[in-house]
Amino acid sequence: MPLSTFGGSKVGDSMELAGPWETLDVEVDGAVAIVTLNRPDRMNSISPTMGVELAKFWRLFEDSRDIRVGVVTGSGDRAFCTGADVATLASPGRQRTSVFERDLALTPLQAGVTKPTLCAVNGVCAGGGLHFVVECDFSIAAARATFLDPHVSVGQVSATESLVLARRIGHEAALRMVLMGRHERVDADRALTLGLVTEIVENDQLVERAKELAHLIAKNSPTAMAISRYVLWQGLEKPMTDALRFGYSMLMAHANLHPDAQEGPAAFREKREPVWIEEEPGGPLAHRPEF
Repeated sequence: MPLSTFGGSKVGDSMELAGPWETLDVEVDGAVAIVTLNRPDRMNSISPTMGVELAKFWRLFEDSRDIRVGVVTGSGDRAFCTGADVATLASPGRQRTSVFERDLALTPLQAGVTKPTLCAVNGVCAGGGLHFVVECDFSIAAARATFLDPHVSVGQVSATESLVLARRIGHEAALRMVLMGRHERVDADRALTLGLVTEIVENDQLVERAKELAHLIAKNSPTAMAISRYVLWQGLEKPMTDALRFGYSMLMAHANLHPDAQEGPAAFREKREPVWIEEEPGGPLAHRPEF
């Protein structure tokens, strides 16, 4: 995940996020953007158009000066997202680009987003829908939500979302989902036990709860959050000792160079809300250590 925006100013207008979109519904609520996958007649499956629009949305989200946290959810009561639209899979004219960064830029992780994101699973989450659950920073689920990976049941290989899934819920649990295919669904309670989601919410309260969490997150230092989540995601790819050294180096660079590291304790001591710094070009993190 790149840190290309650290030390640079955000550009863009959050009004652009509102669309118009063909397959998405986007709401901007203060510092929070809620993107809803909006193809309820197709169980919010991912069409080529949706893939393109999601990649564009994450670019706008990342570049917005005003938006600090993103929420992903699905339209309707039936499904969150059932992965790639099977109709497009069956089409002889359907071609992947074979370019990893282009094909998978529909998620915040693969799009290189440096801001916090959370996923609110409102119904069935299948196949490629798992990308959002495991590649947002954390997820919550409605009580009716279910999870499955049907790839092998329709002759497809499960080879991308399942890799991140295994790091979230463990190798054996992920393999069970992959190999059982459409013949087994994980309900919300089991998903919570596995650590696939962090909270179960009543069906009609899901989006409001996601907004509540997102607004609480948005109160924190944007730079400290960006560095913290970067360290944690990078830690998944490193041996433990290397991850600890990496984390400590990032910690010290922030503590020694960034005003938020002094502003937070000062605001706490003075019993006031902190005023966080928005980085400008050439700011202190522009010359962060390279690893």
